[in-house]
Amino acid sequence: MPRSSRTPAGRSRSATPRPASWNSGSPAAPMTRSRGSPRATKPPCTPGRTASTSRSPASSSATMGAMSDIRKETFGNGLVLITEPMRTLRSVAVGVWMKRGSRHETPEQNGISHFIEHLLFKGTETRTAQDIALIVDSVGGQMDAFTTKEYTCFYFKVLDDHLDIAVDLLSDIVRHPKFLPEEVEKERKVIFEEIKMVEDTPDELVYDIFSESFWRGHPLGRPIQGTIPSVTGMHLDMLIRYFKDSYQPANLLVTAAGNLDHGRLADAIGGAFAPIPNSSRPVPITPPAPTATIVVREKKELGQLHLCLGVPCFGSPPGRRYQEYVLNTLLGGTMSSRLFQHIREERGLAYSVFSSVNSFLDSGNLLVYAATSPESGREVVQLILDEFRLLKGGPVGDQELKMAKDHLKGSMMLSLESSSSRMSNLARQEFYYGRQFTVSEILEGIDGVTREDVLQLSREIFDPAHCTLAVLGQTGNLGIDKVALAF
Repeated sequence: MPRSSRTPAGRSRSATPRPASWNSGSPAAPMTRSRGSPRATKPPCTPGRTASTSRSPASSSATMGAMSDIRKETFGNGLVLITEPMRTLRSVAVGVWMKRGSRHETPEQNGISHFIEHLLFKGTETRTAQDIALIVDSVGGQMDAFTTKEYTCFYFKVLDDHLDIAVDLLSDIVRHPKFLPEEVEKERKVIFEEIKMVEDTPDELVYDIFSESFWRGHPLGRPIQGTIPSVTGMHLDMLIRYFKDSYQPANLLVTAAGNLDHGRLADAIGGAFAPIPNSSRPVPITPPAPTATIVVREKKELGQLHLCLGVPCFGSPPGRRYQEYVLNTLLGGTMSSRLFQHIREERGLAYSVFSSVNSFLDSGNLLVYAATSPESGREVVQLILDEFRLLKGGPVGDQELKMAKDHLKGSMMLSLESSSSRMSNLARQEFYYGRQFTVSEILEGIDGVTREDVLQLSREIFDPAHCTLAVLGQTGNLGIDKVALAF
């Protein structure tokens, strides 16, 4: 099934090529890999909600001015609504975010959040799947959904005149899904094909192999889409029970950005969701303990060797996030980064090579991906380790640090220009930080990272004892063991 909110990996020198489903996030809010689905009458005002407004300093740039009026409301049943007006646009993006993902599943449930995401677009008590598609198409809108390890999202993007239609559809698919047995069986087959597609996509598969090894025995190590055995075992009653337990108001967050009126949208959301009583039970999550290992999977039909080399980092709490993103940018986040220049530009050993930060609520990792010829695999690994060693060995230069910080600031500002990206940013900041960081705060945080910060972080995380390597392809001549990973 086509993954949501993704563009194909770059095929030109204008961007650092990377698998399309890899999201390294930004200092504004972390992003993680996801599995996705391609894809109105105004209710009365509802009492029982509290409100707050987040205001950023007046010095924010004109394009980011809408961030000066972010508003948050909490309804009596625990449902949270966050909005951000963008007055220069005609579009509005609105999404329902559910605080459940693959890390909240048992081994037997692995993939159930993703399965339910597929099913919610398959019809409600009053609408068929075709009805939903026709309504969205009739107003030129967009609908989409995706599942990650820690949350699931359903969202619509429409013209401001059609926001009531989007809210009506969102509330209908989230509150009144039909779960028809024939649709369950059909989507089960679709998910089987999605799982097979990952097996046939080496840059996706090597990441799953890495995650399973890095987070060994922990839900974060399981694939979002599940496995053939786990999805086979999901019967209708199991799916309905998980849906009813999970899709409760206290687990739901609604975010919207664009040309909107907060009060009117709050009334609509209140009428659609607030009457639902909350009966959710918290799902305990256990902090993961990363495992240092080397895992090699032979796949002789592949012409390239695909590898992921990663180390633990500090995850989503904001204290170190700016340092992590600056370090990642220096290492392999851009075309001018050390890895891209030394492995691709100077030696021609890889077309795709990059690093990324993957942040979760209580942990994270910084990893490097590269695809190279089987005979160059060992050399590429050693070149990556050389960069780890150099970053630990002494401070980066002032100009190199400035370029990395300027890149981060520019890419963040550009990433927040659309209503859908702002809508997503609101949700991720709420999930991971419990507050909205203003643009000024984020820019100041990036600017505050020093050469000494980067050096200290490098010495903390680039530890051979905590290094995990996953390799996929023709691995016969690789010859890498734990001794070879010393740096």
